[in-house]
Amino acid sequence: MQNENSKEYPPDHAPGVYTLHEPDLNPPKETKAQLLFEIFCAAIFLGMIGLVFYNAFLRYVFSSSYPPSEEWARFLFIYITFFGAIEAFYRNKHIAVDMFVVLLKGASRKYVDITASLCSIFALGLLLYGGIVNVLQTMDTYSVATDVNMAFINGTLPIMAFCALIFQLRSLAVLIRRPADTFHKG
Repeated sequence: MQNENSKEYPPDHAPGVYTLHEPDLNPPKETKAQLLFEIFCAAIFLGMIGLVFYNAFLRYVFSSSYPPSEEWARFLFIYITFFGAIEAFYRNKHIAVDMFVVLLKGASRKYVDITASLCSIFALGLLLYGGIVNVLQTMDTYSVATDVNMAFINGTLPIMAFCALIFQLRSLAVLIRRPADTFHKG
């Protein structure tokens, strides 16, 4: 039995188009690439936790520390933050304030969603540009304890912005094609 909010949508929908209040009737099956990405993120997260634990253990047991472990933990935190943002954009699980948008339906909801998507695309474009500028400025800068090129660390921002921009552009295309009568109150 279907209720009013669970209408069938076109099978070509991009992830992240429908709001959290409208159930996804056909969740996409997880591919090998997605599984590998999740394993990559889990390895980064576990590495960060391991390094912090190792350094805490050294401090409390031996009253000393290993400075590169703090720096590596910070770098891994940066990586998990930006690669986690890619995952959030892909699955449309990013933070969104929708307390007024859910009151709308039909064409007004569609236009507000399109406007929000265009604003997101603009912001992601600024992040991409700023990230590229930041990487170019830090090409000759190296970290203190590990001697890692900071462009390698700062490169996660433009990667995240580029991926999120692609997901947002796909979502915008689907939003534009979606009929206004399929937009319901939240």
